[in-house]
Amino acid sequence: MRIITIKLIMKLTGISFLLIFALQLASNAQVKTDSGNVYPLSLQQAINISKSNNNLVKAAQSEESASYSDLKDAKNNAFPSIFAGANYQRYTSLTLYHGLNPAKSVPKYPTSNGADASLSANFNLYAGGRQKAYEAEQSGKKDLATVNTQEQTGNVGLQVVSQYLDMVRLNDQKRFIKEQVVRAETRLRNITALYNNQKVTRSDVLRAELNLSAVKLNLEQAENDLEIANQKLNVLLSLSDSTKVVPLDSAAMPKPATESLIPIVLGASKDAYAILKANENIKIQDARIREVKSGFFPTLSLYSAYGINYPNNIFYPPVDQAYSIGFVGVRVQYNISSTYQNKYKKAASRIRLQELQYIKQNINDNVRQEAASLLIKYKEALNRIIVTEKSIEQARVNYKIVSAKYFNQLALLTDLLDADNLYEETRYNLVQAQTNAQFIYYRLLYTSGNL
Repeated sequence: MRIITIKLIMKLTGISFLLIFALQLASNAQVKTDSGNVYPLSLQQAINISKSNNNLVKAAQSEESASYSDLKDAKNNAFPSIFAGANYQRYTSLTLYHGLNPAKSVPKYPTSNGADASLSANFNLYAGGRQKAYEAEQSGKKDLATVNTQEQTGNVGLQVVSQYLDMVRLNDQKRFIKEQVVRAETRLRNITALYNNQKVTRSDVLRAELNLSAVKLNLEQAENDLEIANQKLNVLLSLSDSTKVVPLDSAAMPKPATESLIPIVLGASKDAYAILKANENIKIQDARIREVKSGFFPTLSLYSAYGINYPNNIFYPPVDQAYSIGFVGVRVQYNISSTYQNKYKKAASRIRLQELQYIKQNINDNVRQEAASLLIKYKEALNRIIVTEKSIEQARVNYKIVSAKYFNQLALLTDLLDADNLYEETRYNLVQAQTNAQFIYYRLLYTSGNL
């Protein structure tokens, strides 16, 4: 009985696990609707998807793979060069001329056939460090391609952040305008009732109708802008055009404290993508200088060959027989013309290295300045959020007061509409301040090489 109970418990546990797993998959999958695929996404999920799906990121990754193959090819140059060959000849008769006497044809001695097959190898022992310099150059190019991939990934991630936050802002704006439409419709009905009771003039009704039309146009504009932002985000994430992304994060998502960003700002001068690229360019140029310098040194190589030949032309007279022979030797070469041909190449390479160092210093100054500026603007954005949050309540109370005054014939309709617009503007300003602070934070991450 106990065994049956244990088996039943294990079976129920397995079924529960499968159900939980299926529900998890369903929650993460796109939801199919009549209007297309609804894809709920958080900001971090959108960034992660762009890092794997975006076509520009894939192109950068392909270039990185190609540069890695170039590095392996450069290392293969250190191995011996081996050649194999064979040929066959069939000679015509040999024509002999003796002055004005008739020509005479005789067969080639000792045979009219000729053939050989050979195998040779050449191994570089010393070339002034040219091989190591070439490998260092290709290694620098591979590292530069890696940094380019990281920079492209961060750049696409920042674009995703911009579009995602734009959708968040437009969603809130759309919600605010819908509420404003409700207020405008209610206000028009109340004003129409006052007009029917001869409490207000016809101009107030017309003004209320115009205001309602303008608010509805604003709603249409917000909906269109939201659709455009969705399409741009779909392109960045390589999603289908029919996919409707639903942001899961709001404008009020948590934001890091200013103090926590100070280490990021301080590390920007060594971790920024532009700095890393400048370092790799300097390494590549340094390797090129070593390649040029290697031209001033002699080359030493070990070479050998082995072959089978027919007929035997080593003996005299030649013998109609095949023979084989091989050798091993050392070759030393020195290009005397390199003493004057490489002189200016070396000077030009050193000047370009100095140029790259100047550029790196300039990039370093710009990165430090930009990171410090972004930190200041981020602090300003957080303060703006605090101030705007207070102004919303003030604008809301002001709208209620002016509304009560108007319907008690103590204020003008213009004052009421201005109060309504002010309330709408303060709510939108809060969302804009929140999304702006979030974007500055991610821009700081990108500038410092951490996105």
